[in-house]
Amino acid sequence: MSVDAGVRWAESVWGRRVTGVRPLTGGWTSTVVRLDAEDGERSVLRLMTKEPWRQHAPGLLGREAAILDRLAPTAIPVARSLGLDVIGAEAGVPAHLMSWLPGRLRLEAGGDVLAPLARMLAEIHQIDERPRDFQSWAPPSKRVVPLWTRRPALWERAFRVLDEPSPEFQGTFLHRDFHLGNVLWSGNEITGVVDWVEASWGPAHLDVAHAATYLAMLHGLEAAIEFSPHADEYWTVMDVVGYLPDPAKVAQPWRDCGLDVSDDLARRRLDQWLGHVLR
Repeated sequence: MSVDAGVRWAESVWGRRVTGVRPLTGGWTSTVVRLDAEDGERSVLRLMTKEPWRQHAPGLLGREAAILDRLAPTAIPVARSLGLDVIGAEAGVPAHLMSWLPGRLRLEAGGDVLAPLARMLAEIHQIDERPRDFQSWAPPSKRVVPLWTRRPALWERAFRVLDEPSPEFQGTFLHRDFHLGNVLWSGNEITGVVDWVEASWGPAHLDVAHAATYLAMLHGLEAAIEFSPHADEYWTVMDVVGYLPDPAKVAQPWRDCGLDVSDDLARRRLDQWLGHVLR
């Protein structure tokens, strides 16, 4: 799609002439580009071009902007919100303009990212803010045994776990989509945490589970266990089922970043992680 209208809107709210537009890879819910201005400054433009996120853009982008403002004085490295067009009246589609953060993704990295990743998540959980309550990404409509699995009985067992009432929990601030694809690095130091549209209030286990499931599919069972050695069964199952009907949707952005993770490998690893959690 053309991003021309979005760029023109960004120029108007940023007060700079854009001289370069560079697509950013790694995500799958939005079109995200880096904007380079003639004075050397950079920004990041998120365009909500994909459904169903586009229809929910006012809530998602409004929440992201509010959270960035709230986190600005904290130690969490986040962008600044520079402009918001939640219905796309001027940008053509719902848009959020943010400051650019230094660093790069480290999707290819193994164990040396796990400790700083865990420390950053622990810091996030200390934030004194209460957004909306979390939403499950594993509603009953998703609880259908996938055709690709080699262990259908395992998924049936997972669905039975979710049929039970959720455990009691002490709520905390959640990023809600915390994983290696939303973290920027310079060496072994985290320089940015991005994508706050799903920030929520709920069990800390849910954030841990999401990061661990991502690691399981990206790097295998060992990395997931090292990050979350005592995975909570209920919340991890909820997270895993949330990837149905097919985790291939996240494998493609990894390939766009140059990693060799096939759809079949991501599926097998999701099976393995679920089997470990329900062992």
